[in-house]
Amino acid sequence: MSETPRRVSARPSQILRALGPNRREADPCTIVILGGAGDLAKRKLLPALYQLQLDGLMPEGVDIVGISREELDDAAYRKMMHDAVKESHEITAFDEKSWAQMAARLHYVAGDLSDRRAYDYFENRLSLVEAHRPPEHRNRMFYLSVPPSVFEPIARALSASGLAPRIWDPATRPWRRVVIEKPFGRSLATARDLNKLALDLFAERQIYRIDHYLGKETVQSILVFRFANAIFEPIWNRQSIHHVQITAAETVGVEKRGKYYEEAGVVRDMFQNHLLQLLTLTAMEPPVTMSADAVRDEKVKVLKAIRGWRHQDIEAATVRAQYAAGLVGNAPVPGYREEPDVARDSVTPTYSAARFFVDNWRWQGVPFLLRSGKRMARRVSEIAVQFREPPVKMFSHEIGEQIAPNLLTLRIQPDEGVSLTFQVKAPGAAHQLSHGVEVAPVAMDFNFREAFGDTNPPAYETLLLDVMLGDATLFTRSDEVDAAWQVVDPVINYWDTHRPPRMPVYPAGSWGPVEADRLIQAHNAVWREPE
Repeated sequence: MSETPRRVSARPSQILRALGPNRREADPCTIVILGGAGDLAKRKLLPALYQLQLDGLMPEGVDIVGISREELDDAAYRKMMHDAVKESHEITAFDEKSWAQMAARLHYVAGDLSDRRAYDYFENRLSLVEAHRPPEHRNRMFYLSVPPSVFEPIARALSASGLAPRIWDPATRPWRRVVIEKPFGRSLATARDLNKLALDLFAERQIYRIDHYLGKETVQSILVFRFANAIFEPIWNRQSIHHVQITAAETVGVEKRGKYYEEAGVVRDMFQNHLLQLLTLTAMEPPVTMSADAVRDEKVKVLKAIRGWRHQDIEAATVRAQYAAGLVGNAPVPGYREEPDVARDSVTPTYSAARFFVDNWRWQGVPFLLRSGKRMARRVSEIAVQFREPPVKMFSHEIGEQIAPNLLTLRIQPDEGVSLTFQVKAPGAAHQLSHGVEVAPVAMDFNFREAFGDTNPPAYETLLLDVMLGDATLFTRSDEVDAAWQVVDPVINYWDTHRPPRMPVYPAGSWGPVEADRLIQAHNAVWREPE
């Protein structure tokens, strides 16, 4: 007799600990945060490291060193990060005892990261911090929490100073690993320049290009859902699937980032990384193993199979728009052009919808409809797979209505879970006497929080632990970055050189412009409006 599935109420990290000796242990290391007093360190990195401490996953012997311009000593830095972590929404709880254990390993070095001479001083300080560990355990992770504009001089200084030399063999100890934050370039040309620089200085296996979206539990669960459940594989193709919708909607506007957003726009900000990552995970073939290179090989194949753009394709298959003034949560908000640091005649899109085709055997002819926008009705990220209508319409013929097709929804945030909508007969003999069988849609719903409790760890917790483990599965490889930019670069270039006579707009708090409705209606479909 098969075992009945049981409910669990543990964080995934707790489940990992229960696996015992078969689970890999992370090496002791020094985590060096370049830009250690900056916003990312306070909002994301230190809370994630604290959560690792709280979950019992921080390896023994780990030290954390922040390096920034600010003149601080260890005590002042620890106080700054204590306050930041305690106020953070990224952690499940704050415990002073656990913090004290981590704070004892938290250090600070003041210095100018753009000054090559400062790196000798950094080396001396790191050597003092690491003196309690044997030489083979003096591994280092360098996290470049710095603006893209200063990446090049810092990377060159790390390499030239010997702090992060090129290491070809990943088994070499002590190791050196370099974590690079997105955006990885702002165009295909700049991404290639950045890749060339990084690969001139470090080996590919040393480089961890981070996209926090891939650290979300529910994004990782897409692979498990697809490849650990045999019932879906026979229908996961063009014969059964009508189209796929991928949505990443935000209720916030550009806030105080108007200057940045004017240079970025929604395609650089969301499509090139997050949305294309979700597309590849949805469309990829099963990897031979769950190793980093095997998974990333299959994702790159999907990106290379996406149909290229001609100018007429871009006009017909993409929509760009800006949010206008409206209501979000019953509160009035200004339009994009009224935001600080935004040009009053700006045509930078805050919303985009686009149709992609993956020209391979599995997906030929199936439209992938992607959309993302700011100031939309709800904050939601999801993948909705709509299946084809039943070929026999005996029930819809009797009742004179079209039966809704089956729909599989993978909810990524905020209500993480999976829902499958299918048709059932409405109960009662009266229906049959009046107009035959009545068919009604119902949803079979799985909710992660209900099944596992509040188990969703911060994305950076997962990713930082993976760097310490040397597992690059959730990080993008150089050829994947290049292939993703090849997909979106033609759209960005076309929009930059073809100013619309009238920029489409949508009211803040809505689901987007009417132009996007026309895009999807061409495929006999409508956009979902998640509740």
